[in-house]
Amino acid sequence: MSNGGAKAAVASVGAPQPLDWKFSQVFGERTAGEEVQEVDIISAIEFDGTGDHLATGDRGGRVVLFERTDTRDYAGHWRDLEKMDYPMNRHPEFRYKTEFQSHEPEFDYLKSLEIEEKINKIRWCQSANGALFLLSTNDKTIKFWKVQEKKVKKVCDMNVDSSKAMGNGPIVDSSISTSSKQFIENGGCIRNDFSFPTGGFPSLHLPVVTSLETNLMARCRRIYARAHDYHINSISNNSDGETFISADDLRINLWNLEISNQSFNIVDVKPANMEDLTEVITSAEFHPKHCNMLAYSSSKGSIRLIDMRQSALCDTHSKLFEEQDDPGTRSFFTEIIASISDIKFAKDGRHILSRDYMTLKLWDINMDSGPVATFQVHEHLRPKLCDLYENDSIFDKFECCLSGDGLRVATGSYSNLFRVFGCSEGSTEATTLEASKNPTRRQGQTSSRPCRSLGSLSGVVRRVKGADNLGVDANGNTSDFTTKLLHLAWHPTENSIACAASNSLYMYYA
Repeated sequence: MSNGGAKAAVASVGAPQPLDWKFSQVFGERTAGEEVQEVDIISAIEFDGTGDHLATGDRGGRVVLFERTDTRDYAGHWRDLEKMDYPMNRHPEFRYKTEFQSHEPEFDYLKSLEIEEKINKIRWCQSANGALFLLSTNDKTIKFWKVQEKKVKKVCDMNVDSSKAMGNGPIVDSSISTSSKQFIENGGCIRNDFSFPTGGFPSLHLPVVTSLETNLMARCRRIYARAHDYHINSISNNSDGETFISADDLRINLWNLEISNQSFNIVDVKPANMEDLTEVITSAEFHPKHCNMLAYSSSKGSIRLIDMRQSALCDTHSKLFEEQDDPGTRSFFTEIIASISDIKFAKDGRHILSRDYMTLKLWDINMDSGPVATFQVHEHLRPKLCDLYENDSIFDKFECCLSGDGLRVATGSYSNLFRVFGCSEGSTEATTLEASKNPTRRQGQTSSRPCRSLGSLSGVVRRVKGADNLGVDANGNTSDFTTKLLHLAWHPTENSIACAASNSLYMYYA
């Protein structure tokens, strides 16, 4: 059923019930009191298009891949399963697949600038011939990786059994003295501690190269470098499977996957005089279906939709999405908390989800008068904005994600909490979960006003106040600003979420 059809079906029977989230598994869980190394903190999470693979990047420049294992038990039985008239509930399970060092620390001598190895973003590309492809980037350099199984070849069936050598040493050894060597006709020498059969070898044969096992090998196929003067904050694959974009504070570049030494600057917001700079680019993403469209957000809380068919340099936008503030409520922090840290297109391409410091907003690309839904995430922190500014927490960049069916959205918060909101007709779902083995320990669900479905929202703005009373949280605990859940990802086809709490990867399903 299409996404639109699913929403219509839901609307006919009422809003879906809030999901019952359960702990699935954890990788890299800390023991009590264990100190976490800075390089081990997870900085990026991404499911591939099938949901069978998951990639994480960390501040040490490593990329770790996981693969799903529970689906293998059903291989070859899909036809029988399709005949069943009830859904098959599986417990999603992933296992460690491989890891590789994607980026190393660098130093730009021209600018006297240290470039850290931290992975900012990971994006999966289309797989081919059993190989996996993905893009990873740090602040300056994007790399295109190919991961596939390679057969390990080994030379065997030797004439001399090297295991009989003293200490398993090599056949030829130039470190021993001449007096201890036996010379042979071709000028080489052999160790005199080998045991030869009496009368020599009846015959000699060539050694054989055999493939004994397979190992996963990661190979860097392309390096896209020296194209950004500022830190890269996002990369996004195009639906054409051939191109991708990379965005920094002032520019967005368009790349071809097969060409690493050339890119096209398609967006440039750098003013002639830097003193006139009023906003920067914070995130950019391609439309999931239309290869000519992309959206990017800014530090002023606006989202611009652009069409690359209009001109080579997309200095004008086709649509602008922004919410007007009440002048009477403006303060020193208004512009800071309005900055959008992340945007995501819904799977159908109809809606855009954005995350600023205080809220999640859902936008309909056909309606630029305002968001169709606003979800309060950090409203309980509004009295503490001065403290958050002093400790720089107000500049934390939280990510957001949508479910594959478009019925729910999620984002992270402090104290290793994350929140799931329902966005279908009449939904009051606002669930708080903790990244731990007991995710509902600090759960708080509050009802909100019934609201219209996305399909019937024409010029109407609704607000879901799921957490207005979380001043301390559902159990009266104060927010811990040192523990924050910045990165999370929703499985593309199932209700399963992966999220990062420091160096630990937690996975949940419903």
